[in-house]
Amino acid sequence: MMNGLIALLGSGEYLPVMNETDRHLLANCGADGRTPRVVCLPTAAGDEGETSIGRWMRMGEEHFRALGAEVYALHLTNRSEANDPALAVQIEQADLVYFSGGKPHYLYETLSGTPAWDAVLRATGRGAAFAGCSAGAMFLGEFLPDFRSFGLRQNRVFGILPKSHIFPHFDRMLAWRGVTIPILQPLIPADEYVLGLDEDTALVGKLDHDWTVMGRQNVYLITKNEVKTFSAGQKITLPA
Repeated sequence: MMNGLIALLGSGEYLPVMNETDRHLLANCGADGRTPRVVCLPTAAGDEGETSIGRWMRMGEEHFRALGAEVYALHLTNRSEANDPALAVQIEQADLVYFSGGKPHYLYETLSGTPAWDAVLRATGRGAAFAGCSAGAMFLGEFLPDFRSFGLRQNRVFGILPKSHIFPHFDRMLAWRGVTIPILQPLIPADEYVLGLDEDTALVGKLDHDWTVMGRQNVYLITKNEVKTFSAGQKITLPA
């Protein structure tokens, strides 16, 4: 179980718009007076080539170094690397584990059942913080949504947030709000929910506690029967 803070981002990883969120994570990651140790993982972009991987690694290092953290961007991009015990040790020692964006299916398939993911769970189980942007947020839900067909129950993923479908970049979808939500709602089973995360926006909290919206836009909690909108500073109680 993840016992530390969790930040789910709709977009904006490693950019100044997330400075407030990331300072909050660093101040509450269990470092206890030490310089916080951040591990940045470009895994979701692992099949995009070394140029993309290298860019995410550099951005993570530069961003968190500027915020005063000790930063390690790890080249964890495939299952072979996810099975590397040396990388797992580095992940387990983190005070903040940060996954940048890319492809959610690739991210889940790369990490599922590996020492790297076990190390993430051990680190967060002792209280380290977790941040995931876009794909890095989606794979904490129970199901990966299929944006092309609005199909909801496509693949089970880690289910850290049970019964959830997590949609990043949600403001882009709301450009067609009059169509998007009426199509989406009837597909949601009665005991499940959709969490819509706008770009440059984060939802930060702990499991079994209230969550807080941070950033410049909104978070949406959508069930079969209602749509609730939350802006920066507002609290959200997620369905059990």
